[in-house]
Amino acid sequence: MSQIWGVDSAARVTSDFYNCLVEQFGFPSFWGRYLTTVPNVSDGLTVDEIQFLKEKGVKIWPIYNQDRNAVGYRSGVVAARNAIYHAKRLNLPTGTMIFANLEHNIDASWINAWVNTFYPSDYRPGIYGDPTQGDLSPSYCQAVATDPKVREQTIMWSNQRRPGVTKKAEAPAFNPQRPPCEVRVWGWQYGWDDPACVTPIDTNLIEPALFELLA
Repeated sequence: MSQIWGVDSAARVTSDFYNCLVEQFGFPSFWGRYLTTVPNVSDGLTVDEIQFLKEKGVKIWPIYNQDRNAVGYRSGVVAARNAIYHAKRLNLPTGTMIFANLEHNIDASWINAWVNTFYPSDYRPGIYGDPTQGDLSPSYCQAVATDPKVREQTIMWSNQRRPGVTKKAEAPAFNPQRPPCEVRVWGWQYGWDDPACVTPIDTNLIEPALFELLA
């Protein structure tokens, strides 16, 4: 299998959490974490946590999840600027791809703004979400049709289909759902919310080219 296995969590990675994950599931080549704290949703990534994961040889998948509604060009600009600010605050490497968590109302203008604001920055724009229902696929395809930079600059991380959480050695063949337009879907969150380590984790597969763009 050429794809690379890893996990993500809303909770901060501690030594106990990491050790449990490795024992129960296998070594994660990357760990998805949120750039900021959202009350009752996610712990924000910290410099100490980044250092801990780096010492373990684990790369970081940075996720921005402040926007509950990704609607409007101005809102997209503000979100991108905030994501870039937090990436710099955390000293994430130049060229790292930052993924917007788009799970609610989404329109093409927001996606266009996200991509255009990232374009001159030190970072790259990613999109995470469900391409099978809701606004993501039609909005993404509309954004691609109006601005070629969206197709050229963006990587998508799909959270569908969902065969379920597995150990690293038992991961399925890479088979994410995709929008019905030209898009690079290089990430797949194929399993959700396993509580084996008390704090839930999701399991993922990504293409090697995307692995190189993580922090």
